[in-house]
Amino acid sequence: MNTANLVGFRLLFSTNENTLTAHKLFGVRVSQAKTLTAAEQQQVLHYISQHKFAARNRAMFLTGLYSGMRVGEIASLCLGDVLNTDGTVKGEVRLRAEQTKGRQPRTVFVSNKLQLELAEFMSTRNVPNNPAHPLFITTGRKAFSASVMTQHFYWLFKRAGIGGASSHSMRRTFITQLASKGIGVRVLASLAGHRSIAVTQRYIDVNDDMKRSAVELL
Repeated sequence: MNTANLVGFRLLFSTNENTLTAHKLFGVRVSQAKTLTAAEQQQVLHYISQHKFAARNRAMFLTGLYSGMRVGEIASLCLGDVLNTDGTVKGEVRLRAEQTKGRQPRTVFVSNKLQLELAEFMSTRNVPNNPAHPLFITTGRKAFSASVMTQHFYWLFKRAGIGGASSHSMRRTFITQLASKGIGVRVLASLAGHRSIAVTQRYIDVNDDMKRSAVELL
């Protein structure tokens, strides 16, 4: 196995989500992170609803699922990135170069569905009037790092009973679901922040529903 193509860490996972020490190797090819079915998405949401920090965890999960942002981009979000000055949720999130993987600024479009979810999440929070305050914080009331949020989703999916899923699953599911609805690969690449459509094509998981819909076009 070519480790250059793997996303993985040797980590000791404790119940403290801020802990990062060596213990266990896990890793999946980024392009092969599990795509979540509709039933699996509901399974994750049900698990979240039954455990602590449900509002935060639901909002983080759905932000990935409905926007296609990378986990590092989600972790970097501040209140000012997401909220207008009147406290309403923006329809577009403008990521700065330092927030993105390729250090290229880009615009993330926020669907009405995600705007409602984030508004509901913000209604549960007592946050300072500070645009630089993190949107999502850990149990230690600190900003998430990309690696800590990656751990968080690894364990969330594992405990929810979704085998093979990782923090990249929301992003891959986002792209695959839009592809199944007929969205062209160039639009998908732009939404995902890919400069190459070849990269985007590797994210698309062709499933039975997509093949069934295809043959019905004849």
